[in-house]
Amino acid sequence: MLDLKRRLGVHTSIAGGVHFSMERAKILGCNTVQIFSHNPRTWTVGSIPEDSALLFKKLRKSYDIDPVFIHCSYLVNLASSSSDVRERSIKLLIQEMVMADVLDADYVVLHTGSASQDTETVARARVIAALREVSEKRCGKANLLLENTAGERGDITSRMKDLAEIIDEADSPLIRGVTIDTCHAFQAGYELTSTEGLTRMIEEIEASLGLERIKLIHLNDSKKSFHSKVDRHEHIGAGSIGKRGLQKLINHPLFMNIPLILETPKKNDDDDMRNLMVVRKLIKP
Repeated sequence: MLDLKRRLGVHTSIAGGVHFSMERAKILGCNTVQIFSHNPRTWTVGSIPEDSALLFKKLRKSYDIDPVFIHCSYLVNLASSSSDVRERSIKLLIQEMVMADVLDADYVVLHTGSASQDTETVARARVIAALREVSEKRCGKANLLLENTAGERGDITSRMKDLAEIIDEADSPLIRGVTIDTCHAFQAGYELTSTEGLTRMIEEIEASLGLERIKLIHLNDSKKSFHSKVDRHEHIGAGSIGKRGLQKLINHPLFMNIPLILETPKKNDDDDMRNLMVVRKLIKP
């Protein structure tokens, strides 16, 4: 059985009402969870019905599901060269934070955006300015986590030092740390299949971010080979990182208290359970 002290979950659907995500997490045996607070592919955000939000919080407490993460909409791009897109992104991010408070969620996970045709330095400066603006307009309980990216064209947060630069320069109490996605890290050049590669990533985290800023691990295998800079998640053990690489990471003493959320492919209802079963076997008691 999984040690109940280790927090393991998946991204669950809110179809039918946000409270159903808690029921789905319970069925899968999860004790942490990630959700969208709304349709992540639209700029329009509706309110969460009060009865659904209350039931969400009641079930969370009853099922001991903690922490709760909300993944920000894919449309948010604080790095965009378009002032209109940036303004809409800031507004949507603030709405995401408000929704998180409605649900008493702990963290909102954010992809900061793409540089498009601009340099990474210019794009990161836009992100820093946008995050400062969000901080000025927003006060609440939920905290923001920045997620590393895979190094695709336009990515500005594929290296740990990039995340550190944004957090340090934004200097906002809203931003409490980062989410490390294993597939993204592997694609960005962190060789997680070896002890040496994992050690180098940890050393970079320690040097630039500080391990205390790691609040969540998105545990995903990689469909593409090492350093392809392509963000394609794969089932646990079926990709290029493999079971041994992921096992080294999740059982490393410095990561053993970090919650794990799977974002593995889901073509049918059994996929999440199969991936969770694999991970439970990889976690050392």
